[in-house]
Amino acid sequence: MAEGTIKKVTQKGFGFIDTETGDDLFFHSSNLEGVTFEQLYEGQRVSFTEGRGEKGPRAEHVKPI
Repeated sequence: MAEGTIKKVTQKGFGFIDTETGDDLFFHSSNLEGVTFEQLYEGQRVSFTEGRGEKGPRAEHVKPI
C-alpha cells in the first residue's frame, strides 16, 4: 500500500491526498476503511491503494496510519 497525507477535505464527502510524488489523488468517502469521513483531517497520514474511477485515478482502501 502507498502512503500519503490528506491535503484537502471538503464538506461534500471527498478530498485529496498528497502522494509525495507531486500528484494529488482524489478520494471519496465511500473508499474509507476503519474511519468515518468526519474523523479525517488535513495533514493526517493515510495508506491507500491507487485505483481508477469513472473520472480517472482515485485512492481506494484509504485508512489512517
